[in-house]
Amino acid sequence: MLRRTFHAMGTEVELLLDAVPGDEVERALEGAESEFGRLEAVMSRFASESELSTLNRLGRLEHASADLLDIVRLALAARETTGGLFDPTVHDALVAAGYDRSFEDVPASGSSTAHDPLSGGACGGRVRIDGSSIELDPGTRLDLGGIGKGYAADRAAEILNAAGPCLVNAGGDIAVRGGAWPIAVADGLTLELTRGGMATSGRDRRRWSRDGDERHHLIDPGTGRPAAGTPLRVTVVAESATAAEVEAKVAFLGGDIDVPRVIVADDGSTVLAGGLA
Repeated sequence: MLRRTFHAMGTEVELLLDAVPGDEVERALEGAESEFGRLEAVMSRFASESELSTLNRLGRLEHASADLLDIVRLALAARETTGGLFDPTVHDALVAAGYDRSFEDVPASGSSTAHDPLSGGACGGRVRIDGSSIELDPGTRLDLGGIGKGYAADRAAEILNAAGPCLVNAGGDIAVRGGAWPIAVADGLTLELTRGGMATSGRDRRRWSRDGDERHHLIDPGTGRPAAGTPLRVTVVAESATAAEVEAKVAFLGGDIDVPRVIVADDGSTVLAGGLA
């Protein structure tokens, strides 16, 4: 079993490949790692020169890349099918909550500032795609962090799979192609994934406080604020890591979904749903 780790998209990425070392395998590992870097340059909201940052700054991008067009279409389709529970236009709500930089640089505690009122950022703005151009309504900006990591994990897995059965783990967004992979999802609970993807949405990792108010990165689009009254975390299995990212967010917010999932409460108790037993 070959293993490679690196940092990308604000998280640790792990590549596992069941193959014999050789030139072809090394090229696959290098290609999968490079794919994360390439897609980060497209979708990062923290890199000022990324395509997404340019779109958010200008409100319109005339010649968007095929990757940005693809992920924005996927995100908008997910907003439509989930009735707005998944919404890529939560950018300003995240900034208002204090998540205005790469997470490792977000202060764990402190006071709100003038630009961080937690007033509830506007969500649900219109996004128009016309050919290769993307246009945002005034005041609308996109965040593709979660779905972007799932998308990158799927793409990297396709590259790796040319060399053998593989698993890609991008901070909990997992894509599998071939093989059988045991994955720990809660204390004493392991799921075996043989295909597709897995993702977890939770408020136990990316959290911070302002003026004593606990906050996290999962925004309720209905309020524009960090979601309240949720489980601690939800892990979902789907046909891809990209789809699992969407379903996990919807399940975390209490949406009605019918996919295998593990729900963990604050006290650590678990509920299995969607066919898991």
